[in-house]
Amino acid sequence: MICSLSNLKAQELDQIRALETELGQPLLAFSCHSIRPAVVDDAQLKKIEDLEKQLGMSLLAVEA
Repeated sequence: MICSLSNLKAQELDQIRALETELGQPLLAFSCHSIRPAVVDDAQLKKIEDLEKQLGMSLLAVEA
């Protein structure tokens, strides 16, 4: 399973902002997805790692 920041609809964002105001605390919204990581060889892994460094983010190879 992998989680990422949620893509919120306007109404959902309004509800979260209202609760943030009530609590006096910022909230982060995450959505989780079941995935299966792909098996990659050393050369593929090196390419993934190089691009991660270039982009400044993490990448995950998954089965389609």
